[in-house]
Amino acid sequence: MTRVVVAGGAGFVGSHVCDALIARGDEVVCVDNLVTGRLQNIAHLTDEAAFEFVEHDLSKTISIPGRVDAVMHLASPASPADFEKLPIQILKVGSLGTHNCLGLAMAKGARFFLASTSEVYGDPLVHPQPETYWGNVNPIGVRGAYDESKRFAEAITMAYHRMHGVDVRIIRIFNTYGPRMRPDDGRVISNFLVQALRNRPLTIYGDGSQTRSFCYVSDQVAGHLALLDSNLIGPVNIGNDTEFTMLELADLVLEVTNSTSEIVFEPLPADDPRQRRPDLTLARTRLGWEPMVALRDGLTPAADWFAAALGV
Repeated sequence: MTRVVVAGGAGFVGSHVCDALIARGDEVVCVDNLVTGRLQNIAHLTDEAAFEFVEHDLSKTISIPGRVDAVMHLASPASPADFEKLPIQILKVGSLGTHNCLGLAMAKGARFFLASTSEVYGDPLVHPQPETYWGNVNPIGVRGAYDESKRFAEAITMAYHRMHGVDVRIIRIFNTYGPRMRPDDGRVISNFLVQALRNRPLTIYGDGSQTRSFCYVSDQVAGHLALLDSNLIGPVNIGNDTEFTMLELADLVLEVTNSTSEIVFEPLPADDPRQRRPDLTLARTRLGWEPMVALRDGLTPAADWFAAALGV
């Protein structure tokens, strides 16, 4: 058995990573301060002998007794609603939190896995975005706290690798969706699904021509484990490279939910990227990974989960 510390394991993606590790026979120590993570995301794991939950703020030094084979750092508020409400917490978990997780990995002789983000590319001038692209980020904009926290996290991860020989992996996550998303997290899919299920107007910011590429959470988690188990340092893009406009997404959500909602338009927020799509060449050739779930197929279970969560 491998014993894995999952920082941010009570969050949306983190809880699914915990599920996948337990399912394959690993032991999991889930660490979360529950700022945006939720105990209900991991409630089904609490009776598992191989699962342990530790409530802890990663901006403070962390100590985990016993053997640790891998430290997966997925902890950070990660939705647009958080960028304005929790910028200091985001910067602290990206800097101090990454430093502390790296220190734990180094002390235990463990592999360190960093969940970075496509936000490091900012509003990209290169499309699709390969891992070699350095990005176009506004460090003082409303998204800057998240973007720069992850860029710093990548930098300190590579510094620990070069200076201390820590075995590291870096993943760059593109827009992910599925069950356990927070209904109020401000991401476009959760916004649309909540609005559609309540038959309220779907709010599109801008003219709806901006694009995103949406990865279902099971595909994202499979990419996490493929990189964790590989000998590839990264960074590696993991996402879905099928691109949709916001108008196309809205139409799909209305179709899947059978909603009567209309579509309304609001001004585009500051620094909102015009387009985002991963170049997946590295993931396909080096990890043998690629996304399997089409957006229409993933929206159905996501909508079912939101309907249950909202009681509609």
